[in-house]
Amino acid sequence: MCGICGILNYGNSEPTFDEALLIKMSDTLAHRGPDDAGTFLSADRRVGFGFRRLAIVDLSPAGHQPMFSTDGSVALMLNGEIYNHEVLRREFQAKGRVYRSRSDTESIIYAYEEYGLDFVHKLLGMFAIALWDEKHRRLVLVRDRIGVKPLYYTFGSGQLIFGSEIKAILQHPDVSRELNEDALDSYLTFLIPPAPMTMFRNIHKLEPGHLMVVTKDGEIRKEQYWSPVPVSPQPSIDLDGTSIPQSKLLDASQRSSEEVCISNIRTLLKQAIKDRMMSDVPFGVFLSGGIDSSTNVALMAELMNRPVDTFSVGFKHLEKYNELGYARQIAREFRTNHHEVMVDHAMAFDFLPKLVYHQDEPLGDPVCIPLYFVSKLARDNGTIVVQVGEGSDEQFAGYPSFLRELHIYRWLWKPYQLLPEFARRAIYQLAGSVLERQRRYLPLDYIRKATEGEELFWGGVNIITETHKKALLNGSFSSSGTRAYEYAHRWHEEILQRDPQADYLKRMIFLEFKQRLPELLLMRVDKVSMATSVEARVPFLDHRMVEYSMTIPTHFKIKHGEPKYILKKAVEGIIPHNIIYRKKQGFAAPVSEWLRNEWSAYAEDAILNSGVLTPARFSRECIRAIFENHRRGVRDEGMQLWTLLNLALWYDHWIDRRS
Repeated sequence: MCGICGILNYGNSEPTFDEALLIKMSDTLAHRGPDDAGTFLSADRRVGFGFRRLAIVDLSPAGHQPMFSTDGSVALMLNGEIYNHEVLRREFQAKGRVYRSRSDTESIIYAYEEYGLDFVHKLLGMFAIALWDEKHRRLVLVRDRIGVKPLYYTFGSGQLIFGSEIKAILQHPDVSRELNEDALDSYLTFLIPPAPMTMFRNIHKLEPGHLMVVTKDGEIRKEQYWSPVPVSPQPSIDLDGTSIPQSKLLDASQRSSEEVCISNIRTLLKQAIKDRMMSDVPFGVFLSGGIDSSTNVALMAELMNRPVDTFSVGFKHLEKYNELGYARQIAREFRTNHHEVMVDHAMAFDFLPKLVYHQDEPLGDPVCIPLYFVSKLARDNGTIVVQVGEGSDEQFAGYPSFLRELHIYRWLWKPYQLLPEFARRAIYQLAGSVLERQRRYLPLDYIRKATEGEELFWGGVNIITETHKKALLNGSFSSSGTRAYEYAHRWHEEILQRDPQADYLKRMIFLEFKQRLPELLLMRVDKVSMATSVEARVPFLDHRMVEYSMTIPTHFKIKHGEPKYILKKAVEGIIPHNIIYRKKQGFAAPVSEWLRNEWSAYAEDAILNSGVLTPARFSRECIRAIFENHRRGVRDEGMQLWTLLNLALWYDHWIDRRS
């Protein structure tokens, strides 16, 4: 795990950067790589790389990056891990390649020399890659299939500037800090703008499963090399290079068997966890006491001859948010070396400036707070690599909201579409006057979507609806960019083009992989864990698991009203029954309580005096009403207020540059 950045000058002007600028850019990424640093500057000074290393595999100087091909024509940087690098090593050594290190990065170079741009299909792992090919005079940027690792870029003044984090790009003197007005609408809906958009004007993020090639003349080609729902069969990777191939797991004749699904899930999950134990430094697990993290612990314990290091976080004085009892049960059951940290409002408050700095763009998810403290706990105890449980609920329909959305779609939304338009609009007007007055925006938005013929499901976030957004934003503020609904509609169209028979649950899961999972949930894991120089690995999002899970029928994912049914059956006998079938709690942070009490005055002042409100983007009266309703307990507006506070603090730090 590392930090990468660089510049390609493809214009006709003389190069405008030097090694000092590359070092300045990479130094902003020191938290991602505190162990080593490196630069590369081409002979004509038109290409430059900056690198910061977090040493995980091959801790010797041989693992230094940027890394070069034998003849020096290829320079490469990797942020992430290639879990099948030993398999690739055996292949390339058999072809006469001589390795100079034990690093996984070296295998990428040989894969590129052997397969060209198809090299990406040979890689199993999480990665953001930057590669300069001197022979073909091209820069290649790649983001991993799922989007575990971020990669940002911008074009301007005849240059491409890129980095693992936006803060590195902002060090370039030609890059300005401007709010992307067109992203504001999507931020309020999705809590982070969809790729390739960011909250910074003219700064973009590479989409998951995409690679981009930029030639020395500035010709740009971007293509999608992977999707969770392929149009045609995708290149497969054997589970460990020698055993069960992916093609057998995807055998259509076996998918209807529940027993085969369970067996395949176990096989894939055990392999994914085993692969992610590849490390030359101490590793452990973030343990919440839920199904996913508990399964990580159980399967890891099977493979280890020492106790698993586990790390949990709780909140002082707010017991309803804590799952520590279940985490301790798993720790006892599997005899882990267990650690805990307790967070209170003061600790979280003191962390806010650092949170804004490390997020780069606002991530409207307060789970960033406990995630930081449990990451710091791991680092303070000498653990550098952790496995986390993200991605399971998205694949296997583990969210209660999925059940609600499916119920509404089947029994309300679809029948409502059969009504004449005048009847739908009459119902909407009648219900709207009542629900809007009561500020019941979510049910009102369901009716609005059905009335206007919009897709019901836009993603797993329903914090600020379109009706609420209209009240929140001043009528004079308008965005010329793509509206949130247009993104949702586009994603629904894409999945139906890829699979015309996709049922609504499959469509919902596909949307999660397009937006919320990579750009919000995985982004928070990357940014916050790396803030403490800890690498987080995500076994449930092994792409082989994702490809297989997308073929599992809906009636195995939700059965007898039980969400996540097939995964729960798969882990029976691996983790305790009460852990599997307890009521889902979810990883959360008590920002509602803090914003009602200790943080209330500060948050209201910070939002109402933020530069993001001017010129007249938001209604101050609406914001004051939200605070008042929340303080009085009329309704819980904590997530809406957190979304606004995060935006305000981000704008004042990054755009207005307030201290």
